[in-house]
Amino acid sequence: MLLSVENLVVKYGNIQALHGISFQVAKGEIVTLIGANGAGKTTSLYSITRLPPPESPRVVGGDILYEGESILKTPPDKVVKDLKLALVPEGRHIFGNLTVMENLILGTYSREKGTDFSEEYQRIFDLFPRLEERKHQRSESLSGGEQQMLAVGRALMTGCNFLLLDEPSMGLAPVLKYELFRTLKKLNEEGMTILLIEQNANLALHLAHRGYVLDTGEIVAQGTADELLANPELKKAYLGG
Repeated sequence: MLLSVENLVVKYGNIQALHGISFQVAKGEIVTLIGANGAGKTTSLYSITRLPPPESPRVVGGDILYEGESILKTPPDKVVKDLKLALVPEGRHIFGNLTVMENLILGTYSREKGTDFSEEYQRIFDLFPRLEERKHQRSESLSGGEQQMLAVGRALMTGCNFLLLDEPSMGLAPVLKYELFRTLKKLNEEGMTILLIEQNANLALHLAHRGYVLDTGEIVAQGTADELLANPELKKAYLGG
């Protein structure tokens, strides 16, 4: 198993955010975590990517294994450089005062200096043609959908093979939302492993292979995407059924 989260207990100060959750992601899978705001989805991603205090949660129990090895003591830069995990955070967090191209260049900061990344930049532009059209524009001038494409592209420029995404469809127009998800599917077909947080449960489950449902820091349901889509309680709570 590529990623195993085992009985993870996480606190923010004295507030317990995760109550011993366990889930797994196999190589080449798309797995989604769904649930309401405050369920613990983002906390799960921050715990995996080992973001430093004060932004990050504090793991007080359980373990996170990557290729069978605990990563609880792995520094965030090593998560990107050595483990090849990359996070696309909620809200994008691109550098608006920099151009599209400059943001993509920043994605290579942990990679070997002097490397020719021209083919990889072109791959990003092939995935997101809008970015090539705007590569010399300041990123703050992009639409919300284009900024999300840039955030994904910047993550890909780290050389990752495991992509973690936090609410990528938030605030996007439907046409851009579906365009983004088609690109995620293509990346997965090319071998990218994806862990996806998405409030649009219906959209997420039509993309993912498997899913886990979080509610107030606990996993309350899990299964294949088809199983979860057919679950009457889940349909009522999250799918508008």
